[in-house]
Amino acid sequence: MFVREFDFDLPPELIAQQPPLERDRARLLHLSRETGAIHHASVHDLPRLLTPGDLVVVNDTKVFPARLIGRRLPSGGAVECLLVGRSSPPSDDPTVRTWDALVHPGQKLKPGAFMVFGDGALFAEIVGRGSFGRRSVRLWTESGQTVDAAIDAVGHVPLPPYIRRPDADRDRDRYQTVFAHHRGSVAAPTAGLHFTRELLDALGTAGVETTSITLHVGYGTFQPVRVDEVEAHRLEAERYEVGDLAAAAIARARAGGRRVIAVGTTTTRTLEAVARAHDGEVVASEGQTDLFIYPGFEFRVISGLLTNFHVPKSSLLMLVSAFGGLAPVRAAYAVAVERRYRFYSYGDAMLIV
Repeated sequence: MFVREFDFDLPPELIAQQPPLERDRARLLHLSRETGAIHHASVHDLPRLLTPGDLVVVNDTKVFPARLIGRRLPSGGAVECLLVGRSSPPSDDPTVRTWDALVHPGQKLKPGAFMVFGDGALFAEIVGRGSFGRRSVRLWTESGQTVDAAIDAVGHVPLPPYIRRPDADRDRDRYQTVFAHHRGSVAAPTAGLHFTRELLDALGTAGVETTSITLHVGYGTFQPVRVDEVEAHRLEAERYEVGDLAAAAIARARAGGRRVIAVGTTTTRTLEAVARAHDGEVVASEGQTDLFIYPGFEFRVISGLLTNFHVPKSSLLMLVSAFGGLAPVRAAYAVAVERRYRFYSYGDAMLIV
């Protein structure tokens, strides 16, 4: 299968640069897996679009302000550092941490280079080089404050590269789900951004159950597919955790013949990866997954998917096409463009059931 099969024309003005005024008032394109029929609604309509007994599974990861803007030492030149993943387990000293990062200007930031962020709140040294421009960065504080607390204080929301504006104060709230709990993502699980507490309550009133798992989204979610053939692509591993309550809720739903509706591609990958590792069952577990889902994949757990509209030729679009069918999803995307739906992280949503 060729990557070009997942390409489509998207007018740049349809790439959402701001979140909708209200989370659950985003538009919703409803695609039937059985018939390919398309209907138009709002995220607010989910309680009537889902069926009593459905189990909705969300990703409760929490985005942290992983984008650091500062200066080089001693030259004072501008520097930017995007933390993309811990390169070693946390040490006993919380004032020192080592991360993998993308840095700019990369050519000038070689091992031995020093940086400072937030007027001395956080210091950094480049201690190693990796592939695709990555660096290993040692971070530390001299105030006694933990590195995580310093990052939270001086860091910026790591908005995706297709949002072409500086982050604003409200992004700290809007680029975060209302159920975010476990800190560790450099990107939001964007389908979850549409939920409000009121919508969750309305789902419960309608007889729809909700539970949560965790997958910490890495920068790999934005990495382009650099190969011509889909099968040759590889994903970066991301950390996940499925707790006892979620595993039990999923087991009950499946035993009762009820549908499991995944909110987002991250939730989908976690559930399907755990099932593949445990003879088709979703059990309480934690670990890492690099599961790449593309057409031809056999889904064992989910029977519905709520997701945003994704980048052309991306692994995320391949996953959606695997679940909804390549031709039906392609047709739905054409309708979404024609109807001027908003695309990507702050855009509208798509429900496939």
